[in-house]
Amino acid sequence: MMSEKKKGKAKAEPEVPEVPEVPEVSEAPQKLKNKNYLQQLAKLHVELVKLQEWVRHRGLKVCIVFEGRDGAGKGGTIKAITERVSPRIFRVVALPAPTEREKSQMYVQRYIQHLPAAGEVVIFDRSWYNRAGVERVMGFCTEEQTTRFLEAIPRVEKAMVDSGIILLKYWLEVSPQEQTRRLEGRIEDGRKIWKLTPMDLKSYSRWYDYSRARDAMFAATDSDFAPWYVARSDDKKRARLNIITHLLERIPYEELPREKVELPKRQKPGGYVEPDYPLKRVQERY
Repeated sequence: MMSEKKKGKAKAEPEVPEVPEVPEVSEAPQKLKNKNYLQQLAKLHVELVKLQEWVRHRGLKVCIVFEGRDGAGKGGTIKAITERVSPRIFRVVALPAPTEREKSQMYVQRYIQHLPAAGEVVIFDRSWYNRAGVERVMGFCTEEQTTRFLEAIPRVEKAMVDSGIILLKYWLEVSPQEQTRRLEGRIEDGRKIWKLTPMDLKSYSRWYDYSRARDAMFAATDSDFAPWYVARSDDKKRARLNIITHLLERIPYEELPREKVELPKRQKPGGYVEPDYPLKRVQERY
């Protein structure tokens, strides 16, 4: 959704590029209870399986991009999407830092090889938009390189869409207060400490640099053929349900007929006897 132009501007002033609205997080409803969340998620998982079968049947090519600040909830959202579908159909791509060879390539080259073939859904946990975000803010590329990227990437995405790829781009918007709470929670949590890198700490201090980079990215790459969709993510559970519901609406699918499944009769032992072999068993501590 694009923001309305401010009223009262002089006619002589240049128009400000429109960007997707970022909802005010203070208007968020009460956080969703876990029981309700799991009930709704189970229903959506059934629909995702139907979508999976339709994608495979029709040979669709689906590419989903997730972007957002550190702690916005990208990983949890991707896990919620993929935990009940086949990894052969739904592939998650989370590329590491580029090698020296990859640095010498055309920028989007290492991403293009991961785009979906027929019958696949590819999900990018961060994507080519690294150049418009972390690389720009942290000084890993020049302003000239960022400008060239923002000018060129709409043409690349147009080529993707023209080739038959269904491209969905999601930005998860988290408030500064909630980001702080989540990152602080990683410090003492042995399950999450790996998520808190030195780069995350540097990025945390540059909130408004990231805001400016995000706004410039929206203005340059929010197109009719590949729009950005902004999801408020202070409540992770609501964000996951909202995003899954939205993507199911954006990809037309039908439920394919399935034959009723019945387990066949198991064969008779035919004289088989369990061997008396000294197996090394896992100790049952629980």
